[in-house]
Amino acid sequence: MAITAVFLTGCTMIPKYTRPEAPVSREWPSGSAYKETSAMPNAPLATDLRWREFFTDEKLQEIIGMALENNRDLRVAALNVERARALYRIQRAELLPTVDTTGNAIKQRVLTGNSNSTQSTVEQYSLNLGVSSWEIDFFGRIRSLEKQALEEFFATEHARRSAQILLISEVANAYLTLAADRENLQLAQSTLEAQQASYNLIQRRFEVGLAPKLDLRQVQQRVDTARVDVARYTGLAAQDENALNLLVGAPVPPDLLPEGLSAVKSLPDISPGLPSEVLLHRPDILQAESLLKAANANIGAARAAFFPRISLTTAIGTTSSDLSGLFKAGSDTWNYAANIALPIFDPATWSALKVSRTDREIAQNQYEKAIQGAFRDVADALAIKGTVGDQMEAQQSLVEATAETYQLSYARYEKGTDTYLSVLDAQRSLYSAQQGLISIRLARLANQVQLYAVLGGGTE
Repeated sequence: MAITAVFLTGCTMIPKYTRPEAPVSREWPSGSAYKETSAMPNAPLATDLRWREFFTDEKLQEIIGMALENNRDLRVAALNVERARALYRIQRAELLPTVDTTGNAIKQRVLTGNSNSTQSTVEQYSLNLGVSSWEIDFFGRIRSLEKQALEEFFATEHARRSAQILLISEVANAYLTLAADRENLQLAQSTLEAQQASYNLIQRRFEVGLAPKLDLRQVQQRVDTARVDVARYTGLAAQDENALNLLVGAPVPPDLLPEGLSAVKSLPDISPGLPSEVLLHRPDILQAESLLKAANANIGAARAAFFPRISLTTAIGTTSSDLSGLFKAGSDTWNYAANIALPIFDPATWSALKVSRTDREIAQNQYEKAIQGAFRDVADALAIKGTVGDQMEAQQSLVEATAETYQLSYARYEKGTDTYLSVLDAQRSLYSAQQGLISIRLARLANQVQLYAVLGGGTE
């Protein structure tokens, strides 16, 4: 047992691992685009909020729960974790000897003298229990490979967590997009009703000679435009629902679908924290670091290939010329053999070492690129967060101004002091402003979802 413990915990030739310095700034970007990001001293970090605490809308919570259970991509990610765990166990098992039992029965006719006529039948039976060619890991080759398999297993687990975060954010965005398009559809339908009422009014005035034909044709254009928008948003809402069903992995019950964007509950603010405490805990960066550690461990295996490989074969058992005598006294046997292979000249060994070192450099660059990409993701989300509030305020003011303009234009038209073209222009501006407000509200909610995801939020 002591010898086995030494073999399992002995030294390896894996280079000492040191986490590379993060190739990004220690602070998030600052400036006019990020003015709101520093005004959240008491907001929680994204990693401190479970997804049910962040997405408080009950319908959205249930849909996300369905997606986590049924989404096929997430299932594949979970199966990859199970596969990597099994591969690690296979590699670790090589540290221990494989004990098996073998039985042989031989019966043959042989010559017993110089004459071909003298023959006899020989029988031999044996039963052995032993170890067949167990490599004693003196120089850590197998332990290095076991460490590599372990880090690759960790990488797949981090990949599964990253896939879960991505899925949650995609489901939330699909839900919000559907809500926005349904609200746009409601706006288009109400606009169509208003335009149709205006058309009916102008038509009656035209028939009695109180309105020119130009007014009638102009209002008909607005009716047809609204009809086009109703058809367009009907199609978009259906496509959004199909996309949501695909992400969820099952048809979403109609009662869970949002009526409109205004019915969706608001999302809480979160603190961006510091890059050093946020980026290094993102699953995709942890995945890249685990792959870097795996590549580093593989160097140890490549180094160990330059040293002797010692294997052991041993067995104990019993042998008898009679099957009934296998377990009688004096029939026991044993054997022991040690084999050592010392590499003298093998060019492939040097090439393998160079490949392992190059793989480590590649993994390190991929790790640093992952950090840089994550930093940009967060910086972009913070830039939108810092400016979308101003957009919302300005757009809301624009909607109020165009609504008042429309009311004044219509009043002037009824008094005969203005043409109906002014009313149509005001209606068109109001409709466009209302659509813009829906788009900005969607952008604001989607930005909160994106910021939550890129800061590592989305755990159970």
